[in-house]
Amino acid sequence: MTEKKYDELKDLSDVVISTRIRFARNLEDYPFPCRLSGEKKFKVANTVKDAVLEGHSAISDKFKYIQMSELTQEEAVSLVERHLVSPEFISDRLGRGLLILDDESVSIMINEEDHVRIQVIKQNMDLDGAYDLADKIDTLLDERLNFAFNEKFGYLTQCPTNIGTGMRASLMMHLPALKESGAMGKISASLSKLGLVIRGIYGEGTEPLGAIFQLSNQVTLGISEQEAINNLRDIAHQLVMQERAAREALSKNINILDGIYRSYGILHYAKLMSNNECMKLLSNLRFGIEMGIFENIDANTVNRLFIEIQPATLMKNIGKKLSAAERDQIRAELVRNTLFHQKVPANRRLK
Repeated sequence: MTEKKYDELKDLSDVVISTRIRFARNLEDYPFPCRLSGEKKFKVANTVKDAVLEGHSAISDKFKYIQMSELTQEEAVSLVERHLVSPEFISDRLGRGLLILDDESVSIMINEEDHVRIQVIKQNMDLDGAYDLADKIDTLLDERLNFAFNEKFGYLTQCPTNIGTGMRASLMMHLPALKESGAMGKISASLSKLGLVIRGIYGEGTEPLGAIFQLSNQVTLGISEQEAINNLRDIAHQLVMQERAAREALSKNINILDGIYRSYGILHYAKLMSNNECMKLLSNLRFGIEMGIFENIDANTVNRLFIEIQPATLMKNIGKKLSAAERDQIRAELVRNTLFHQKVPANRRLK
């Protein structure tokens, strides 16, 4: 792709919701977490915690440490819904710890599949910014923790697929038009040949709720971190162009437009909404926003709602357990209050 084409695509926020860089690291002096006793897991957790909180870096005092075993189930699941930890991380919380930056842009999982998982999340498309911050944290921790590294293979990880850079770079993408056109199956097959994978909203083994997909690199051995990032960036730009072209093709489809306007109406007036229904409706609304139909609603507000309506996060923010029916009612109220404090004219037309 030419430099001019890249310039035309600098703002990808209509498609790319967020960027994540994750490093997998292990301490040289300990076996992998799967072979650690409970006592050794706590020792590793305390060692990593002290390295961060007592590291004398500019952001050390901005981290909060969470002992995972002390969380309620709702609090733990909410961390997954907010993309701060993996689903696997909360499956067995004993001996696991989490360090979170105050703005939740950085999280460090301790004793997941590897001793340390450094994760940085940036809004929209910001691979360079996310990588730069993750790399600085990685360097600071390596000085105090001595990560396991081999001159031939690179960083050593429990899973062989992460050996090498130990880096996973990923983009959260909203692809309603490509999903609607039935192109995602073919795209997924093509991406695997290019060393990338596209998955559901919470990564491996999850479904793409609300037409939200995660695009990430698969290859970590025999390739540099920068090469992996550049490859992901190139493919992401191509996906953005395909999604925009598909949106243009669907922009005059009466069935698509009807679905978008119906979604607006339900979100505006419904008194009960399940999580799956709400995700689909919000996806259609965001589709309409990016097509220029609803100009007084901000897409970033919809991005935030994608997380805030999730069951565990909803209960965490309310501060108590709720039945499914109670969640459906509170979810609908949250959506109405968040989106429609400013009314959008019902007769607004496509540009």
